[in-house]
Amino acid sequence: MAKPVLQLLENSNSLTSAPSGSHSSSLKKTLGPISLWGLGVGYVISGMYFGWNLGLPEGGPFGLLAATLLVTVMYVTFVLSYAELSCAIPRAGGAFAYTNRAFGPRLGFLGGVSQCIEFVFAPPAIAAAIGAYFHLFLPGVPALTIGAGAYLLFTALNIYGVRQSAAFELFITVIAVFELLLFAGIAVPHFTWTAFAQNPLPHGWSGIFPAIPYAIWFYLAIEGIANVAEETKNPQKDLARGFGSAMITLIILALVTFFSSVGIQGWEAVVYAPGTTAPSDSPLPMALGHVVGTGTVYYHLLITIGVCGLLASFHGIILVAGRATLEFGRIGYAPKILGTTLETRQTPAAALLLNMGVGMIALFTGKTAEIITISVFGALTMYVISLLALFKLRKSEPELVRPFKTPLYPWVPTLSLLLAVLSLVAMTVYNFRLAVIYVGMLGVAYAWFFIAVRAVRGVREVRSTPPLSAMTLANSTSSTSALQTVTHPPLQERG
Repeated sequence: MAKPVLQLLENSNSLTSAPSGSHSSSLKKTLGPISLWGLGVGYVISGMYFGWNLGLPEGGPFGLLAATLLVTVMYVTFVLSYAELSCAIPRAGGAFAYTNRAFGPRLGFLGGVSQCIEFVFAPPAIAAAIGAYFHLFLPGVPALTIGAGAYLLFTALNIYGVRQSAAFELFITVIAVFELLLFAGIAVPHFTWTAFAQNPLPHGWSGIFPAIPYAIWFYLAIEGIANVAEETKNPQKDLARGFGSAMITLIILALVTFFSSVGIQGWEAVVYAPGTTAPSDSPLPMALGHVVGTGTVYYHLLITIGVCGLLASFHGIILVAGRATLEFGRIGYAPKILGTTLETRQTPAAALLLNMGVGMIALFTGKTAEIITISVFGALTMYVISLLALFKLRKSEPELVRPFKTPLYPWVPTLSLLLAVLSLVAMTVYNFRLAVIYVGMLGVAYAWFFIAVRAVRGVREVRSTPPLSAMTLANSTSSTSALQTVTHPPLQERG
């Protein structure tokens, strides 16, 4: 085993050199600030269309609202912190690259695995919702079949090219935002506080904590903006702009969607379809049906447009998940083929296909709420270790060029870290079985890391991050001061 693994690690030392044949490891620079806004909002916007309503049986409208406000503060402070890392180290690996640089391979691997779990398990939950929405119009076609078809279609689109993918993402994101505003325009006049406050705390204030993962669904995956850093024309400036504009948009949409949906007929009307006890994956159509009826042109028009929100997130997270898996192949923590891109398209086809296979398996379990929770476990773990990496790099590499710096440091990242840890602990307490499954997934990943990769004791360092000047800064249009050479040290094996 040692010999092929040794060869794999040696081949991954230089990430900028393209191997012969039809594969390379480079990505094409095509994205600007508007595209980044579209990607950032698009990654997340499906969370306005489904998923959040599953927190209502846990916390009721008051409990879920409190959880949403806490989560909003966590995400605002996290985005301000994460933007510093992404602008300073613009790598497709995102959290994997930052934590690797800060802590070395062992903790860096945790950052990468948790990021992959978040991005790989979010799409199957969205695919289930896509199937549920289309099933309203195609009752003869199983919802899971529709979801699987969506997986095939959008994986193919992402393989075709990032420019086409980003353009499509921006287009459907704009439509999805317009639909949410149109929905709010129809629903808000029918809002009443009496309806909103029905059974406000079914489990008391303690219901806030089990509602947290569903509140996180309002913002989950905005951090994916960092993973397209290598495809951004001017990452040192535009990543921060993309994060900020996307976050402001999402806060407005989350609050408008929450109040306008629940305030029509009460929270149970957007969780349970009439005559059923199973939670629904389509809360907005249920709310809209109480206003305009289910047989009207307005209803069918808005639901048809509303599918764009699901498609935007589904498509966008598939894109960013491919980049996260790509970095594992580049560094040598996964088979070499996963670290390559098609020379003609410059897209990570192998990584995208692997992610689709894992996602399909999760999709056909039919457990949307559980899939969401697993994805959120991955996200929160990644947030915690990324914030710790920010503190570590501020101390160990004060000379690192930081085109964007976190405001009010260290208070902003400290607040984000405390809220992320609180959320992770609360989720573990209220979802212990799923927490055990999640830890088991991390255990399997680390077994691979230690047994298959780190068994090569003769290899003491693996270069995971090339000089920024060669890979990114030379192609950007940032200021002269930002164009100075910044050498990323190799990753040392640490005890």
